[in-house]
Amino acid sequence: MASEETGTVAARTEEPRTARGTDERGKDGQETASPRAWMTRLLVVGIVLSALNLRPAITSLGALLEEVRDGLGMSGSVAGLLTSVPPLCFAVFGATAPRLARRFGLGAVVCAGMTAITAGLLIRPYAGSTPGFLAASALALMGIAVSNVLMPVIVKRWFPDRVGSMTGLYSMALAAGTAVAAAVAVPLAHALGGWQPGLAIWAALAGAAILPWLPLVRKREEGAGARAGAGAAGGAAPKVPDPAAHQAPLRITRSRTAWALAVFFGLQATGAYITMGWMPQIFRDAGVPASTAGVLLAVTMVMGVPLAFVIPRVAARLPHQGPIVLTLGACGLAGYAGLYLAPAAGAWAWALLLGVSNCAFPLALTMVGMRARSGPGVAQLSAFAQSTGYLISIPGPLLVGVLYQRSGGWGVPLALMAGLMVPQMVVGVLAGRDRTVEDEAAR
Repeated sequence: MASEETGTVAARTEEPRTARGTDERGKDGQETASPRAWMTRLLVVGIVLSALNLRPAITSLGALLEEVRDGLGMSGSVAGLLTSVPPLCFAVFGATAPRLARRFGLGAVVCAGMTAITAGLLIRPYAGSTPGFLAASALALMGIAVSNVLMPVIVKRWFPDRVGSMTGLYSMALAAGTAVAAAVAVPLAHALGGWQPGLAIWAALAGAAILPWLPLVRKREEGAGARAGAGAAGGAAPKVPDPAAHQAPLRITRSRTAWALAVFFGLQATGAYITMGWMPQIFRDAGVPASTAGVLLAVTMVMGVPLAFVIPRVAARLPHQGPIVLTLGACGLAGYAGLYLAPAAGAWAWALLLGVSNCAFPLALTMVGMRARSGPGVAQLSAFAQSTGYLISIPGPLLVGVLYQRSGGWGVPLALMAGLMVPQMVVGVLAGRDRTVEDEAAR
């Protein structure tokens, strides 16, 4: 037992040197970038480009949904179903990510995911029918699902000493991609001559995200760090094994922290999808002009760009992330109360508060990286938390719509939104405790 722990510690202390890369001096005394530094830069570019592509497939469609319905003759019920397809695909396909990563390697699976996104986005506008459109959308969402799960794993594997900053970087890129796609989808469609090229253009961004991963594709990702280290040393050093990379799968369902994190992830996703789907309608029903309601939603989404970078960095420095969970939850409760009491008079304040509250997403991603010690542990925890969480989030937006229709107003739906914030805060505090799923799953 002691020797296993020693081996694991040694592996963890070696990983930062593999991930960071170093500059070495050549014979002329000038600094030259080692292969490790080159590999690290390529990884950072790949992570950022991948994160930019994890939401435009969804938000660009939302902005052009009316045009898509008219163009395909899509019924209202099918169009409503589209709002539940993303979390369903994330839950189903995200669960396969750890197994695929063990079989083919992290880089290969993410590269394949970006390829699936590119193909799906390119095919779906020209599929010519509702079933074809849904199938191509599912292909793109499959690529997004596996990349969603594996981003925290890549950060843990290659940047173990910078989990907070790297999680903040890709969370910020994800938020930026979400907001930009929502804001420019309609103008792009008008400029390009229709909704079909307006949706297909996003395949170009996804295609660009494939390129950084091509040199990183390996049958087994574990060998990449050793090869980079060997190149930097100028020799053919043997592969340095990572004992944790071959550990038996955890009994993740035995971990209370894993369950708390999964429920936290699901409840914050529920709030985010409700906000994206219904907040503009709340403002419009209160007398806010439609154009202003759209801008208010954009403000809510844009808040995630700077905060998604700051919150993970702060969270990674704290032994317990509970205070951040409670702060974000309080902002959400204040925002929902404001929407009920004075939706039009304080619209900008409520949009800002809900934008802050929605930053529970990057916090959840950060805790995934902190609640497991090893790369495989992060992979299992990420898949479990995201798949279970997205399943939890599916009924939320639909339930809000039903309550709104039956009650004839927003009082009951807003009470539901605020009510869900309370258990989100409770399980978030539990998930933020300083412990790991490996310890709990072994009990």
